[in-house]
Amino acid sequence: MVQALGHTTIGVLRDLGRAGWFLLYSIYMILRQPGSLVHVMKQLRFIGAKSLFVIVLTAAFTGMVLGLQGYYTLAKFGSEGMLGTAVALSLIRELGPVLAALMVTGRAGSAITAEIGIMRITEQIDALETMALDPFKYLVTPKFIAAMISLPLLCAIFDVVGIYGGWLVGVKLLGVNPGAYFYEMENSIVWRDVYSGFMKSFSFGLIIAWIGCYKGYYAGHGAEGVSKATTESVVLTSVIILVWDYFLTSVLL
Repeated sequence: MVQALGHTTIGVLRDLGRAGWFLLYSIYMILRQPGSLVHVMKQLRFIGAKSLFVIVLTAAFTGMVLGLQGYYTLAKFGSEGMLGTAVALSLIRELGPVLAALMVTGRAGSAITAEIGIMRITEQIDALETMALDPFKYLVTPKFIAAMISLPLLCAIFDVVGIYGGWLVGVKLLGVNPGAYFYEMENSIVWRDVYSGFMKSFSFGLIIAWIGCYKGYYAGHGAEGVSKATTESVVLTSVIILVWDYFLTSVLL
């Protein structure tokens, strides 16, 4: 039992060290050889533009739910006019960055892992290394750059659509004063709230690219190895996003 515990501990530490090296080397390559603009634009389209539909859909219904629940909660205290503030703060500081990141993880993060994992098991990455070409320059750094650019933009879209989803339910359906909805929001939201959401979404983009590329790069053999790496990538990225969100919130408050 002690031997098994030791093997497990050493394996975990080895994986943590390898993942840390992967992240540091990826950042180094971004600064030194970020890759061609064509590859970055391709990844921007895949990670950002193709995630737009699921982001808009999720944001609309999230805002509508916040508007509905917030109205009945605030109505107990006679504060229906603060509905805009409640919806906007919830989206900008927390739900916008986190839900946008989770949606992108499920749609694009899993695909990144599967793509690189298939290239690993079919020895395409080994072929690049044989030709003295750094795989990071062509496979990893464009995804990092695209994810760190896409997530803040998707988060901004999520926030705007969610706020109007809350307006649709609160003002049009439940009769909240439209002037009060936006006036209280304008008075309550400060730049620090927007900055907090921006920093969270930027770091979440880095996490999605990091875990997705790492798990694919070190995927096991065969289809089973790729499927296992993809599953681990989605689960681990989602957990890290939620844990990191707590720490960032405690720092940025």
